[in-house]
Amino acid sequence: MKWKKYTIETTVEAEDLISSMLDDLGVEGVEIEDNVPLSAADTAKMFIDFLPELPPDDGRSLVSFYLDAGEEHSTLLDQVRRELEAMRVYMEIGSGLISAAETEDKDWINNWKEFFHPFTIEHPCKREKEDVKDILIKPTWEDSGSADAGKIQIEIDPGISFGTGHHETTQLCIRQLMEYLTPGDSVLDLGCGSGILSIVSIALGASHVTGTDVDEDCIASTLSNFEVNHMTSQQGTFYTGNLITDEELRRKVRTGYAVVVANILADVIIPMAPFAAECLAPGGIFICSGIIDFKETAVCEAVTKAGLDIQKVTRQGEWVAVTAAKPA
Repeated sequence: MKWKKYTIETTVEAEDLISSMLDDLGVEGVEIEDNVPLSAADTAKMFIDFLPELPPDDGRSLVSFYLDAGEEHSTLLDQVRRELEAMRVYMEIGSGLISAAETEDKDWINNWKEFFHPFTIEHPCKREKEDVKDILIKPTWEDSGSADAGKIQIEIDPGISFGTGHHETTQLCIRQLMEYLTPGDSVLDLGCGSGILSIVSIALGASHVTGTDVDEDCIASTLSNFEVNHMTSQQGTFYTGNLITDEELRRKVRTGYAVVVANILADVIIPMAPFAAECLAPGGIFICSGIIDFKETAVCEAVTKAGLDIQKVTRQGEWVAVTAAKPA
């Protein structure tokens, strides 16, 4: 099906009012593009591996909406223009120009799959230890080759939570799990996403994983990937919620974990650090990533302030992982 995309050039100040106006005119759903930084509340609700660095906010905004290309839109567009002109009396709306383009339906959830192929994460202690294994992460729709027979194999279908394990921050966490997790450990996965770190933990011998995420879809994706990897519901317990603000969730999660892992964002890890430390057993390990390099110092300070001793800082590209221990 083909669609007409109409884009209004406007200002950040006016984008909400324009969105409301379009809704009143019967337009279902709008797309807003601007460079306004996300608030802490916004980022706390997100579950992607990392956020893009935006250019400075210049006050401009693009508000787009889509209409069936097979229909006549001149009457509606005239109404939109009249409403925009009426807004000028009391608000700066920018140029208010409306541009048009044509687009087609796309399978947005599945088209990205052509870019996700099997890849290997080498054990960080491979040179010192002979009995360790690398981890192969592969999509559910591809087969592994004979060269991968000796590796720990994990299958992932990220679904709408979109966590393949390929991003640097996830790989940093996985390497630290490979180094610090001991078979039989209990693990808490904060911001579990597609469940990849939970599944890696079980594959490395964790006795049980408890996971949390602010988005229900992530929990569904995690449980689905547990099934794909032949892991049982007894091996993992998952909750929707924010550990920082939700006291009831903290009661459910409890304490005494040997390992707590959080691949989120620096701005979430910093306020979360004391709660993560509280969840650890004495001598337990806190592994966190999702940290852009220029926020390394702030995260290290927060982790130390939470009473943890930093053991190691690892880097891949511009990303950082911090591994710390709770005093025994």
